[in-house]
Amino acid sequence: MSIDLQSRRDFVKLSSSGIGALGLSSLINVNTQAASGPAISKLHHGAKATSVIFLYMSGGVSHVDSFDPKPRLKELHGKPMPMPLERTQFDANGNIQASYWESKRWGKSGLEMTDMFPRIAERADDLAIVRSMTAKFSEHAQGNFFMHSGFPFLGYPSAGAWVNYGLGSSNPNLPGFVVLRSNKAAIPHGGVSIFGNAFLPATSQGSVFNISGDQAVPHIKPSMLKAEQKRSLDLIAKLDLGFAQRMAAKDAVVSSIKNAQTAFNMQEAVPELTDISGESQKTRALYGIDDPDQQKSEYAKQCLIARRLVERGVRFVELSCCSYGIGGGGGGNPWDQHSSLHKGHGKMAEQVDAPIAALIQDLKQRGLLENTLLVFTGEFGRTPFAQGSNGRDHNPFGFSVWLAGGGMKGGVSHGSTDEFGYRAEGAVSTVYDLWATVLYQLGVDHEKLTYRWGGRDLRLTDVHGNVWNNIIA
Repeated sequence: MSIDLQSRRDFVKLSSSGIGALGLSSLINVNTQAASGPAISKLHHGAKATSVIFLYMSGGVSHVDSFDPKPRLKELHGKPMPMPLERTQFDANGNIQASYWESKRWGKSGLEMTDMFPRIAERADDLAIVRSMTAKFSEHAQGNFFMHSGFPFLGYPSAGAWVNYGLGSSNPNLPGFVVLRSNKAAIPHGGVSIFGNAFLPATSQGSVFNISGDQAVPHIKPSMLKAEQKRSLDLIAKLDLGFAQRMAAKDAVVSSIKNAQTAFNMQEAVPELTDISGESQKTRALYGIDDPDQQKSEYAKQCLIARRLVERGVRFVELSCCSYGIGGGGGGNPWDQHSSLHKGHGKMAEQVDAPIAALIQDLKQRGLLENTLLVFTGEFGRTPFAQGSNGRDHNPFGFSVWLAGGGMKGGVSHGSTDEFGYRAEGAVSTVYDLWATVLYQLGVDHEKLTYRWGGRDLRLTDVHGNVWNNIIA
């Protein structure tokens, strides 16, 4: 990869260039925009959102038990499904299973949901529910990759990375894409690569913050004096800049320098961010920070810190659920109840319901909801028929997601599934449509946010995607 060799004279010249070496764009006579700044210099249209909070429900939430209730399931409970069924993950398909939760209309809008998420349902007039979402994969790792990147395998950037790449970070002291987790929350199947940058500059990737304990990022507390550390970084930056001039892959080196500078700034910003001692007792109680259920209290803290992150200008924040290990829902798949769905989904809903409702309320009262877009989804839904006696298998053929804030209408729904909640049939929607809509709200045309790789102009939505214009305010 080396283009030429560096002489002793070049080294001395480079080393004398001073602290200004960190001003990358003025010192490197190469195109490093992709690594050191936003790819989009001007928004494609007016933005209605500046940040995204991705509430990812790994494992697959049952839509027929939550946001898409179906009376026919109760009428025909225990009877065979009157249609051919696709093969499921475990292919132990039983009869129709009624929901364990009661449905009703909520809010002034009369949006119909069950009472599985009672606190979120109380915010019905803030929600835009898409009931016709589909996915192409019914296995967890593939589903997680697909929902995050539009592709079912390694090697493609996460939606958060695309947003960070396109818009850049508005806060130089924090990453533009942050993934929150805790000791009780495992990374979803697929691993940290589902938050990765793939072929995009390394500055785009997700940074994982573990909010349990006193250090959200390992070694965030400096081991040397700030002035000494700054001198070391300056020297390394100078040497790396010289190296970059001799390399074919200049952006990779520039991204490394930029990441080192961000890491240096994070040493003060992250401890301040994660120190919630200044939050009022009223706010702590609203979120449930001190709840005796540790999983719930940890998720509540994630929601609170998500608000603090968007307050500080972070572009994309993703939250991680904590597992109870009920009905198969363990590790990275906490919503995966192949048995004991009533118990498992009940505990999971209790964990996230009040904290998410609090997040919506808190953002709204602080004037942040209008420019913060919340997205709630898992990798697929669950079947309207039973697996075993009291579980549900994976269902990618029709399920629900919802969006709130960030210029979306509230108290509305889009699309539909059939009378059993098995297949999407009205305004069938895709992952590409979801991310096309999110990017649109951020002021980005999804067809224009591209990166040349392997001879193609690749994008988050591949060659697909339609904006959900009818649920945009």
